[in-house]
Amino acid sequence: MNKPKPNHSRNTRGNGRILPMLLAVIAVLLIAIFVFILTNGKSSGTAGLDNLPNYTDVKGKIVVDGLKYEKQPHLGKEDARVKVIEFADFKCPACKNWTASYLDTFIKDYVDTGKVQFYFMNFAFIDRDSYLAASAGEAIHRQSNEKFWEYLHKLYANQGDESEIWATQKFILGFVKDNIEGIDYGQFEQDLKNHTYMYDVKEDFKIAGAYGVNGTPKFMVNGVLLPDSSYEGLSAAIEAALNK
Repeated sequence: MNKPKPNHSRNTRGNGRILPMLLAVIAVLLIAIFVFILTNGKSSGTAGLDNLPNYTDVKGKIVVDGLKYEKQPHLGKEDARVKVIEFADFKCPACKNWTASYLDTFIKDYVDTGKVQFYFMNFAFIDRDSYLAASAGEAIHRQSNEKFWEYLHKLYANQGDESEIWATQKFILGFVKDNIEGIDYGQFEQDLKNHTYMYDVKEDFKIAGAYGVNGTPKFMVNGVLLPDSSYEGLSAAIEAALNK
């Protein structure tokens, strides 16, 4: 007598339905995770862009009609025979290195001896937080020329990665509060948040560009832009100016 064969058709059909459903659930979960990571990554990557200025937002016509020494942070005597301008960006690693390697020697050799009056001029071009760091420097300079140079030294010492947005409003407010004493912090905070001195930053940028500046650091001696940024080249140009 032949026994009836077991009927597996129902189980087979059930298994056939479960597998596609599981795959569909897994696919949905993977898509959800991917979207979350992508969205979160974009959010964290652009969070630093909040409240950052843009040159296109700066109102007012800018006319290039001279170097405007009187508006720039400076060191040295007014009657010095040689005027030297450094064009720099606070996000520029080469500017940081030049300051750390040569500025103290330069001041000792040329500024303290009365030979040179030294000026700092913004050429903020690397990114939008360059503009904000520059406008913070302008705000401090308007309160105290001396405190500007303290800001310059300490900000370079705390410089972030050139390829990243690090000089955000939050960072600069905290940095100045913790590191720069002797200024009206409330006024500084207001100036930074209101982009009070962004016109001046953009004006510096336009002036520098009109005189041929295309990178940082760059130096100008008595109105002549130097071809390189070496200390030897700067010293030679100053000595030549003094010997005229």
